Amino acid sequence: MNFFERQAAARRQSIRLLLLFALAVFCIVGAVCLGFALLGASLKMLVVVAFITLLVIAAGSLYRLNSLRDGGEAIARQLGGSEVPVHTQDFQLQRLRNVVEEIAIASGVPMPRLFVLEREKAINAFAAGYTPSDAAIAVTRGALEKLNRDELQGVIAHEFSHILNGDMRLNIRLIGVLFGILLIGLAGKSLLENLNRLSRGGRSRDNSAELVLITGLLLFAVGYTGVFFGRLIKAGVSRSREMLADASAVQFTRQTTGLAGALKKVAALSVGSQLRETDKAEEVSHMLFGDGLGLSGLFATHPPLLARIQALEPGFAAKDLEALHLQWLKNPPDGLAEDRLSGFSAALPVPPPLPNITTEVAINAQAVAAQVATPTNDDYVAAEQLIHTLPDTLRQRAHDRQSAPALLLGLLLSANTRLAAPQQAEITRRMGEKIAHDASAYQPQLARLHPMLRLPLAALTFPALRQRSCSDLHNLAATCDALVHVDDEVSLFEYALSRMLQAQLNDAIEPWQNRRRLLKLSQTQQQARTLLTLLAQLGHADSDEARRAYNAGISRLYGNEALPYQPGSPTVQILDAVWPSLDRLSPMGKQLLIEAITLTISHDGRVTLEESELLRSVCAILHCPLPPVLH
Repeated sequence: MNFFERQAAARRQSIRLLLLFALAVFCIVGAVCLGFALLGASLKMLVVVAFITLLVIAAGSLYRLNSLRDGGEAIARQLGGSEVPVHTQDFQLQRLRNVVEEIAIASGVPMPRLFVLEREKAINAFAAGYTPSDAAIAVTRGALEKLNRDELQGVIAHEFSHILNGDMRLNIRLIGVLFGILLIGLAGKSLLENLNRLSRGGRSRDNSAELVLITGLLLFAVGYTGVFFGRLIKAGVSRSREMLADASAVQFTRQTTGLAGALKKVAALSVGSQLRETDKAEEVSHMLFGDGLGLSGLFATHPPLLARIQALEPGFAAKDLEALHLQWLKNPPDGLAEDRLSGFSAALPVPPPLPNITTEVAINAQAVAAQVATPTNDDYVAAEQLIHTLPDTLRQRAHDRQSAPALLLGLLLSANTRLAAPQQAEITRRMGEKIAHDASAYQPQLARLHPMLRLPLAALTFPALRQRSCSDLHNLAATCDALVHVDDEVSLFEYALSRMLQAQLNDAIEPWQNRRRLLKLSQTQQQARTLLTLLAQLGHADSDEARRAYNAGISRLYGNEALPYQPGSPTVQILDAVWPSLDRLSPMGKQLLIEAITLTISHDGRVTLEESELLRSVCAILHCPLPPVLH
């Protein structure tokens, strides 16, 4: 499956989750009512009991979802995670940051926030959040200690597949709705504990106490019904997604040894993958890299480890796991030591230079759409090149919460003095004189950056930006928008870059908000027509060439329907009205739209480096991350 098919599958899983949740609620309410009916409750009383039960479940789910409004960060911290310091001297954490940066740039998504579960010696990890712009990745200290770089890359690639496949939002919803189911059992447990305390206090039990006891036992028993359904739902939703994530990780890294090696260590080492230092393992078991509870059979949230390994290495057998277990009992694995033997060091590798700015490549529209959120080995090589080529000073400022906003705004400052002056005035008015001064100071160095470095540098700022308050992020998003609306003399790339940043900042500000109803292509004809018309106009000086480029794109969307080319004033601001609707397209509709945009930009079959960066920016606005190398 490609990105769009995986997104569609994730949405179908969400519908399945709601149906399973409704079935579980029906069974729990029925069980509670049956228990009270056996106690002699009247029909009117049963209606009240059913209502109260539904109210408790709904209130519990809403409460838990509200506690997760901060998305990935909230889950990581609730499990005892601590954020990886920006200037850490811990080489294991440095290695983790380098691996995540490479995969983020290769995938075309914002850099996630990084957390480490310091007390957990097991090998495990998870990705959490509502959107890629809000994502957090947490790794246990055991994984950092036991895994070598290739194995760590395999695990992180597995977690990135959850980010890109749309699994994270589903996983957080699962935590919230299942908490409501489990709350009935918690209520029963609380009643029993309170009654027990009263008994120990010397108070005799009267008829009301016996009623409380029976009610508590009933609710506690029903609570186990909730646990049963909760585990069943998690297993049903999670297992297939885990196998897909394994396959995607191999597709990302173009090698099986890293992920297979990590799974072998989970299976053969005594530490395994079970989380032992948190009481939230039950809640998050469905979103972990490896089984966090030790459940098997019907309730297993993950396929058997041997099956996962054999999917990567078909010749691997159970006896091979036993041999590894005996070997590692004598000599436990050390990830950093294995890296040293393989030639890895703390320094970043020195890759070949970036491609020349004038390079043109031949592309195919269907191939570009297939590349969305599907990085290849070439993208990883390019990511290494990009990270190595970025000046250290800019990388450090991108990771710093104080300097990141000015750096981001500096990317949008014009080199034209006449335009830069009102832009700086906007920054001063909205964000203060210091940020305006710093953005202006960064601008000359940013202007000299290779064009392929601008989007990756912007992506690296997101972990630092998400540490700022929501009001700061609102202000920053508004400032980005204001910079490109100073006048009409803004390039399409600068406009697309600003809109991309604004969209990702908005996702980071309110990640929990539900997406609005999806639209069909037939409902977005005018918006698609406006976008393709402007792309054709600005990309082609000759009007006949522009018409042909437009026709190539619009026919991909609507066939022979009468949507003639009607050029107007080529100002990028008219695109402000098209993004909300186009971003609401169904996954398969977005696939066709990306193909149409590609055909319009490159109707001659070739794109320049600047055009490829424009294409990546537009794709990012539409939440369709495109890797750095077009094929």
